[in-house]
Amino acid sequence: MIYFLIVNYYSTPLVSKLISSLPAIKNDQYKIFIINNSPDDDSIDQLKSESVLIFDAENNLGFGRACNLGLKFIYAEDPQAVVWIINPDAYLLDNILPKVNHFFELHPEVSVLGTIVHTPGGEIWFAGGSFMPNTGAILTQNLLTNTEADYVPCDWVSGCSLIINLRNFRDCPEFDSAYFLYYEDFEFCRRYAIQGHLIAVTKQFGVLHQPSSITNRYVFRKIKHSTYSYLLTLDKYANKLIFSVRLIRLICNAIILIFFKPQIAFGKLYGVLLYYSGVRR
Repeated sequence: MIYFLIVNYYSTPLVSKLISSLPAIKNDQYKIFIINNSPDDDSIDQLKSESVLIFDAENNLGFGRACNLGLKFIYAEDPQAVVWIINPDAYLLDNILPKVNHFFELHPEVSVLGTIVHTPGGEIWFAGGSFMPNTGAILTQNLLTNTEADYVPCDWVSGCSLIINLRNFRDCPEFDSAYFLYYEDFEFCRRYAIQGHLIAVTKQFGVLHQPSSITNRYVFRKIKHSTYSYLLTLDKYANKLIFSVRLIRLICNAIILIFFKPQIAFGKLYGVLLYYSGVRR
């Protein structure tokens, strides 16, 4: 069984498009769990069906904590399942579900799998992530172009299209609840990689994604959350010197941007403030 896990935030038209891109369900081939982070918007309820379950959060929990609600429910129901976390602004082009099941039959060793992600224009948006602890660089790079391998191990994969093989986990895998938005996928992958799980990316199947079609509506909030999460991540996975250098660079950049892009500048500074008030007391 494949469980699609979608976090909704005022995105009913996008979620509807995603669901319509899935093949007609046959023999309980898949189920869809939607965590509704915008409970005052009941338009999402029109998508309910036998195969589409909707859970209203009490308020906007952020991405990782919303995913945790779905993961706990799915793990309790079927700890051997495959969970495909997918963004509302992503969708499938073909019926690739048999490929997904076949992949994990051949490669049960993979615990967390990212898929290749293309933009509607055909450009590669994600094909693997790497981390340089000596510099603190969190990078995306194309690991899939010059290989015919079924998968390529990597440091992290994007939460836009992230598949979890639950059977490899003794307990339900969870995202760090300290994150509201951004970098929670990186932290998730690094934490479980350290525990010995295999993180990989594949081009055998993938999705189309309209980058930032949701978060770009809210520039200040986007920058605030990404800055806070970035600092939290560096604090956990980079050394103190690298953290300090990147923090100083970030603050200097924000000060310069005040005169040109104030929303971005104040988002960065507020993110720094959130980090220090919440983490470094």
